[in-house]
Amino acid sequence: MIFSKLFTNQKIMRRVTYSLMPIFLFSIYLYGWRVVSLTSVTFIFGILTEYIVERSRGKKVSQAVLVTCMLYALSLPPATPHWIAAVGIVFGVFIGKELFGGFGRNIFNPAITGRLFIYICFPTKLSNAWVRPGNFGAWASESLDTISAATPLSTFREGAALPDLLRELFNIPGSETLNLFLGLRAGSIGESSMVLLILAAIYLLATKTAQWRLMLSAIVAEIILHSIFYYSGLPTLRPDRALMSGSLVYVAVFMCTDPVTAPNKPLAQLLYGMLIGLVAVVIRSFSAFPEGTSFAVMMGNVFASLLDEMAPKAKKKKKKARKIGIAPQTQAGSS
Repeated sequence: MIFSKLFTNQKIMRRVTYSLMPIFLFSIYLYGWRVVSLTSVTFIFGILTEYIVERSRGKKVSQAVLVTCMLYALSLPPATPHWIAAVGIVFGVFIGKELFGGFGRNIFNPAITGRLFIYICFPTKLSNAWVRPGNFGAWASESLDTISAATPLSTFREGAALPDLLRELFNIPGSETLNLFLGLRAGSIGESSMVLLILAAIYLLATKTAQWRLMLSAIVAEIILHSIFYYSGLPTLRPDRALMSGSLVYVAVFMCTDPVTAPNKPLAQLLYGMLIGLVAVVIRSFSAFPEGTSFAVMMGNVFASLLDEMAPKAKKKKKKARKIGIAPQTQAGSS
């Protein structure tokens, strides 16, 4: 009852929240109860920010803010200070959403807006916020060397092999590809498990909650450009490592498919996803940032409306006129 009075009814947003729950639960195994406290702080400050603004407008809080808070929390490094998480979500909801007029009027993804804000403002603290995953966070308090404190993405850029990293993190030999696929590696709280991300994508597509063009174009563009760079001898990641060692799949499934900030026309959606995938690869490969997906999504948001304006309208299928109860006539007429 209280929930219905406080929040608007948005079935699509509830589905996205459901799809994120298995990822959230797995992240508790990786990083312990700190995930719960960090997520709780994010939800409290995110919902409160939207409530204050929307109350002044005489409106309810949108259920979309629940998705924003969860996506933002799962995108953070595990040891992010709680106060930084609070600052980021307040900035993301207020500046990235409410300042534009609230749900449906924002041009930037609020979760990405908040994530980028703290990434730029507090780079030192966030770069030191990676911890040893596994065993419900029991290993997080152990001392970490440079290799184990880094994410696989930054480690690969420095030329280290994943089996060495896995031995540091888990003391297991493990298959390189299998462990990456299962999510047994360091990274942001919810980006690691390819299994759960794929299952979430299937659920979102099956329930028609997300658009497949946005997901597929971003991932395919990333694989193609990484392959071109890698096999041309440029200093970049091997395509399979690049796909599974960063946040690209997480972003493709949940951020690219944001119905508010993504374009609506089919061709525009393909170009939008491609733009995000390509920009992410360029930033990863040639900038000082080992991960470029947040910048790529922001870049996509900037051009989303322009792509929609330039793209042709989808052709409507012509419906054949049918006369019920009357036999079809031949060219020569009925006999």
